[in-house]
Amino acid sequence: MRAQRPVPLCVAATVALLATVAVQHGPLTAQSSYRLVDDWPHLPDDFEWGQLPNVTIDHDGNIYAFHRAEPPVLKFSPEGALLNTWGAGMMVRAHGFRITPDGNIFATDQRGHRVYKFSTAGALLLALGETGVPGEDAEHFNGPADVAVAPNGDFFVADGHGNNRIVKFAADGTFITAWGTEGSAPGEFDLPHTVAFDSQGRLFVGDRGNHRIQIFDQNGTFIDQWTQFGWPSGIYISPDDTIYVADYQSKLGITIGSAQDGTVTGFIEGTEPEGVVVDAMGNVYAGEVGGRMLKKFVKP
Repeated sequence: MRAQRPVPLCVAATVALLATVAVQHGPLTAQSSYRLVDDWPHLPDDFEWGQLPNVTIDHDGNIYAFHRAEPPVLKFSPEGALLNTWGAGMMVRAHGFRITPDGNIFATDQRGHRVYKFSTAGALLLALGETGVPGEDAEHFNGPADVAVAPNGDFFVADGHGNNRIVKFAADGTFITAWGTEGSAPGEFDLPHTVAFDSQGRLFVGDRGNHRIQIFDQNGTFIDQWTQFGWPSGIYISPDDTIYVADYQSKLGITIGSAQDGTVTGFIEGTEPEGVVVDAMGNVYAGEVGGRMLKKFVKP
């Protein structure tokens, strides 16, 4: 993770963000009540987590943790049983990890400067970039952070840790376009760290260094920006357009709201997540870099 700006104190950042939410949307009328599930997942006694930047869920409800240790991918059942591991020796620094509409998985290797597509069993389906060679052209990345896939298969890479751009590819990996440069104006970025689509096909970009989410159409045209979700490290948008935003930098936890209009409806505390994903039952999973663990939260 890049550290160009001082991170505000936890309490100050939280108070400031809550004040912003209250000004923009009025006081919160309902806090989301979630309970941390103890002893989940189930791991061998000698297991040690690496930093855990991301987590995703396949179409069967199995949960995948992507962490910075060997092997980097751990597959769990919904009950927390370890089902499989894969990816040993492939990643320099695990980062983005997201299921695709066709049931496969995109992964980004931040310091390897690569973007990969895998089957859920770990078979390599697509590889972009050149290992260890950063760049800012159609064939290279510089610290890619995340990937989001449109319904037609086009995919969008948040090339954020070295470049400040979004790169669009066709489903087969053919370069289409890129946009963005360093800055704070609309369409500019300071570490685009996470990307996700809503039901309308709008692309949400977590512009972490600028403490905002920017929203674009799929051609890169700016639509809107929201500042009420903290420093977005990870974004998940459910089919009903509920947005879950993980805030690792200011330690806010997970902010929950509407992807339709940006209204904030609640928070999940007790976690410092970089990645977040939600299953079909509404259970929330958080991947922690600092805490080096995978957490599951359920509604009582």
